[in-house]
Amino acid sequence: MLLALDVGNTNTVLGVFAGKRLTAHWRLTTARDQTVDEYGILTRDLFTLAGIKPKGIEGVIIASVVPSLNATLLEMAERYFGLQAQFVEPGTQAVMRVLYDNPEEVGADRIANAVAAFEKYGGPCVVVDFGTAINFDVVSARGEYLGGVLAPGLGISADALFAQAARLFRVEIRDPGKIIGTNTAVSLQAGFYYGFTGLVDGILERLTKELGPRTRVIATGGQAALIAPGSRYIESVDENLTLDGLRIFWERMQVQSRDPSTPLPSTALRTGRAGRKGAGRKGVRCEVLGARNQSRDREGAVNKQEKKREGRARHNDTKGRK
Repeated sequence: MLLALDVGNTNTVLGVFAGKRLTAHWRLTTARDQTVDEYGILTRDLFTLAGIKPKGIEGVIIASVVPSLNATLLEMAERYFGLQAQFVEPGTQAVMRVLYDNPEEVGADRIANAVAAFEKYGGPCVVVDFGTAINFDVVSARGEYLGGVLAPGLGISADALFAQAARLFRVEIRDPGKIIGTNTAVSLQAGFYYGFTGLVDGILERLTKELGPRTRVIATGGQAALIAPGSRYIESVDENLTLDGLRIFWERMQVQSRDPSTPLPSTALRTGRAGRKGAGRKGVRCEVLGARNQSRDREGAVNKQEKKREGRARHNDTKGRK
């Protein structure tokens, strides 16, 4: 079984896969100050409640946008599961062509979403991930990560309003059923719900106009189920899209580690430069490389250098005899 962790700024999602089947998953608050043991005990307790044996976990893969927690989670995997966790690093372990100006800037969760969306729904597609920020990630019909849009999230926008407006009070964010509020609570709910639905649809309208009418739109993240019913463009809500992306990463990494000569699927890319047709932009192709690949490349380079030196020595020796 595989343990996958999607560590976001607001929430951390854990999932356990048996093959391709997600057998259990949990959404927790991201706690930056928790210790290794606190994370370990919590995870083991969740396993116990779900009837999952920790000894059955054969791998741990993590996508994290909270660097301060990486060392904690790495040690947790070692101490409580006896495993070396694999981190999905932005720009270095992608299995699809990344056309961002600097692939290092793309969060691991965004690439995981894009990989899963393309495999499950095809392309072109747009993933709308409702988290601390609202991420719009765009994948072409050929499975290329084209880039996206970042907007402030619903939760932090509400926090900012309530913190700065002394007479406004917190309300449950939901569809109030009418646009004209007749009291403060309903007016706030209308502003949040219809305001963010309008923001999402406004961006999606422009994206689908550029990508074409066959663009698939998939929503995921904490508020996806809230906003999707009011959207004119969101077709599907896939709560576990990021976890599926991590599973796909893991599977392809295992293929490479077992046999480095085995080519990755068509969405996987080798190191190089490429641009989107007609866009005049540069992209970077990235691939998971096993240690044996890198060793083989170094050995090949050394052998080439030795052959060059031998050739020069023979040439000089022949020249001297003449």
